[in-house]
Amino acid sequence: MPRPTSGGHRDPPAGPVAPNGDPVLAARFSVPVPPQAFVRRPRLTDRLTQGVRGPLTLVNGPAGAGKTLLVADWLASGAAPGQVAWLTVAPEDNGPGVFWTYVLESLRRHGLAARDDIGSPARPGEVDHSLLTRLAAQLSLREEPLVLVLDEFDRVGTSAEVAEELQFVLRHAGQGLRLIVISRTEPLLPLHRYRAAGEVTEIRGADLAFRPKETAELLSRHGLHLSEDGTRALTERTGGWAAGLRLGTLAAQGAGDPEAFLKDFEAGQSTLADFLLAEVLDTQPAETQDLLLRTSILEQIHPGLANALTGRDDAEAILAGLQRANAFVEAIGHSWYRLHPLFAEILRVHLRVRHPGLEPELHRRAAHWLSETGLLTEALPHAADAGDWELAATRFVDELAIGRLLTGLDAEQLDALFARMPPDASGPAADLVRAARELARHDVDRGLAHLRRVEENLPAEESSECAPLRLSCALLRVLAARMTGSADLAEAAADDVEAAESTLPAERLAQHPELPALMLTDLGSAQLWAGRFDAAQSSLSAAAKVDAGPETALPRHECLSRLALIDFLRGWPGRAEAHAREAVAEAERSGLTPDARTGIAQLVLAAVAIDRDDLDVARAHLDHAASSTLPRDPLVSVGLALLRSRLLLARGHPQAALRLLEDQEGLPALTEPSPWVDDRTALTMAGAYLAEGRPQAAREVLEEDRAAGPESVVAAARARLAAGDGEAAHDLLAALPAGHGEGPAITVRTLLARAQIADALGDAAQAQQLVARALAAARPENLRRPFLESGPWLRRLVRHRPDLAQGHDWLPSSLFGHAPVADPAECGSAPVTEPLSEREHEVLERLAQMMSTEEIAADLYLSVNTVKTHLKSLYRKLAATRRGEAVRRARELHLL
Repeated sequence: MPRPTSGGHRDPPAGPVAPNGDPVLAARFSVPVPPQAFVRRPRLTDRLTQGVRGPLTLVNGPAGAGKTLLVADWLASGAAPGQVAWLTVAPEDNGPGVFWTYVLESLRRHGLAARDDIGSPARPGEVDHSLLTRLAAQLSLREEPLVLVLDEFDRVGTSAEVAEELQFVLRHAGQGLRLIVISRTEPLLPLHRYRAAGEVTEIRGADLAFRPKETAELLSRHGLHLSEDGTRALTERTGGWAAGLRLGTLAAQGAGDPEAFLKDFEAGQSTLADFLLAEVLDTQPAETQDLLLRTSILEQIHPGLANALTGRDDAEAILAGLQRANAFVEAIGHSWYRLHPLFAEILRVHLRVRHPGLEPELHRRAAHWLSETGLLTEALPHAADAGDWELAATRFVDELAIGRLLTGLDAEQLDALFARMPPDASGPAADLVRAARELARHDVDRGLAHLRRVEENLPAEESSECAPLRLSCALLRVLAARMTGSADLAEAAADDVEAAESTLPAERLAQHPELPALMLTDLGSAQLWAGRFDAAQSSLSAAAKVDAGPETALPRHECLSRLALIDFLRGWPGRAEAHAREAVAEAERSGLTPDARTGIAQLVLAAVAIDRDDLDVARAHLDHAASSTLPRDPLVSVGLALLRSRLLLARGHPQAALRLLEDQEGLPALTEPSPWVDDRTALTMAGAYLAEGRPQAAREVLEEDRAAGPESVVAAARARLAAGDGEAAHDLLAALPAGHGEGPAITVRTLLARAQIADALGDAAQAQQLVARALAAARPENLRRPFLESGPWLRRLVRHRPDLAQGHDWLPSSLFGHAPVADPAECGSAPVTEPLSEREHEVLERLAQMMSTEEIAADLYLSVNTVKTHLKSLYRKLAATRRGEAVRRARELHLL
């Protein structure tokens, strides 16, 4: 009997009636029609097509994620394998009788079931099991499957009875039923069984999120065209949330500059906010709303952290419930959650409206909880946002994190954070952070000023409480000493580091491998600058052995580069090259940006290439060093000048080499002089003077330097010999003590100098023996440059003893002015009538490079007439009449 209403009696419904007496609403069986601007996404529709090959497909995501329209569009494309029935579930369907009435009516409207064969539920709160059995049996007889879509299934998601009954029908219908469940929450179906059997396809919130290309298509369909960066930024800000993108796009259509509008629009005061507040926030209990508002200040949420912000202990249950309900809360593992970025943005706006002034206190609570939990990186931004810089700096120093401002993946981020620290933030920790930031920028004066202020405020008595301050201060003192070039100060500060470390637990220090890596690298760098090579090698080798990781990548790169330099300075080019390439590989492997790398490894590779006469390779390494290093590093600055000068000298431009050294800018005012840098500068200048034929100038620059190393003694002996004082040159080398660890690069130069002196004093046999020893020592390293620098005497010697060059085809034939090992019978040409002079050979090399007479003259600093004279002599000696013929004959005779 129809129920009475306030207006009297109502007429019986004309159509089907639910067990509760209400008419069945036909609109709930209609498939929604996607709007014209809808973006079809094949990556998702293909998964739906794949999913209906199995019994169950779950489309699960938050409100506005595009779940319903995705399935509706897929159905409109005709991709479903058979007939389709659609039901939009309503809250009153929690009663099994009502739910199944609607399911059956949906099937009947599509001609998929007959009322008489199956029947209808009689009561709203239950359904007869035999009815479900008859339904499953009828479906199982179908030749092609029926696709049943249950939209908004979360409205009955808490009904275990409905879920159990649905599972019964789905299991017993076999191949006759394919179920698509669209829901904000996970249904109470036994999903674990379907997952284990591989019988469920799941499309979740992360899958539904728009990707930048899909966002671009959506914008295009609304007549908007953003840049690639603008599209990506919009996608990231909305988290790819379909409703957010669409509402934002509609709002931007009326803006003069849509890209600027979408970049700067206030989410908290928009239709987006209205949607989320109505659909999500306002539907929650008061405690849940309070938790969401307070935790909106967090990047990631832990139940314990949320409890610290709310002052309650119910966060774990609330967060888990929100995640299950897809209420824009996502579980990210290990009990951590995060809010949808746009939802969090809107919540923060409303937090300020509902609780003015509360936000700083929430940040302060978050900073305390995170730092006490050991999450310093996460705690610092909250302390900064709270304006509590004493907390930020103190926790940063107490956690021994000062090295993270100097190295590691988050150095730039930390620097930017502490750049916000106001000048009135006081205390030793704040000054220590300021000192680290200034020294990281190579501002030694300001860095030292802050360090002095820290030391003035340190307690007189040593204690474990102030040990982190003392350790951090001493560590920065080592860095400052490195920048000033003072090995004494660096070693004293390193002792202070060790003293402070002795008061701290070893396990605590072990958590910060960057501290010993930085200290040892800075110490070794200062010792290297001072010429204390043994001590430097010990410190740098220890730094290289510190555990590898992102936080130690930069010091490892630096110490390997400096070990390479020590190897080169000691005359071991092979070892130097190996260490340099290891340093480069460390930088590449660790992803160090070019401006974070030292150029020393490239300088060493350039120096080795010059010794091997690979001048083009050397130039490439020098260019790389100049572009990939901080110019404020004095070691790199002087290295570039010295090697560029050596390269000019090797290319035959001694005057340019001298000008470069004379014009180089001085070192920073605080930097102490480096003895070996002075030696190398004097050696390079002396070599240029000798190449110009000015032995007296070479002698003066070496005497002014007063260096006593073997290379300086060799250079001084060569200068005296060039000045005609062979006896003095002999005495200098005779007094040179036997080498102590010098490598082949030094040995070869020493042997060649001795050979030159012996040759000048008339002892040809001794000279030949010494040259043979030099060749044998140079061959494993391909050290060509020492022989090319020796001058005409070596070519004359080898012309008389061509057997010396046999087996040394690694040397350029130009070294000898003719081919001492070439067999004329092999090349089919007559030998040259007389050997070429050194200058003629230089002209011949340029002739082979297709240089004009004028270009040869300019390159060799000769007059055009002089070049023409050399060309005539060349033609005569090579029995040629033209340039091409002369070059061809020279190649046949191995002169080129």
